[in-house]
Parts: sequence; C-alpha cells; structure tokens
Amino acid sequence: MMNQAMLRKMQQMKKDMERTQEEIMNTEFKTTCGPVTVIVMGDRNLKQIIFEEGFEANTKDDLEMLADMIVAATRQAGDEIDQFTAEKMSKYQSLLGGF
Repeated sequence: MMNQAMLRKMQQMKKDMERTQEEIMNTEFKTTCGPVTVIVMGDRNLKQIIFEEGFEANTKDDLEMLADMIVAATRQAGDEIDQFTAEKMSKYQSLLGGF
C-alpha cells in the first residue's frame, strides 16, 4: 500500500509531466531543406512554410522538387520533435520504471 509521501510525490510528478508535455506542444521546430523552411509545432501541427526570397518554381519538375523539399523539411522537424520529446520525457520514464 502506498503511503502519503509516495502518493504526493507521484501527484507532483504527474503535474511536472503535464507541464513538460505542454512545453513540448508549444515549442516551435524550424527546419530547412534547400529554399524551403518549415515551422512545425511540438504537437506536429504545421505552422508555416517559408520560401527563400527569389525562389521560383517555373516547371513541373520545379514543383515536384519543391514538394519533395517541403516533405523532407517536415520529416526533419518530426525527427527533431521526437528527439526533443525523448530528451524531455526520459527523466519520467526512468522514475516510472519501478511502477
């Protein structure tokens, strides 16, 4: 049976985890691929796509390349979110390992 001190510690850890999750969700991840920069929020919502000044897509091949760069930059942002999340949440995983 859990004692009161352990219960309070777990409640505090839950609050800390929720704050950390909120921090992750509200963090912007900015990645660039060629002339394309994307900003993705930690909740994985795409916030903005920015094109380098002077960039032009005049042909079908240019548009396909542009689409590929948007996908690549977005995937890279997703990888950064995963890494950031793992780093931030790792302290809780080690603490919860005993439960």
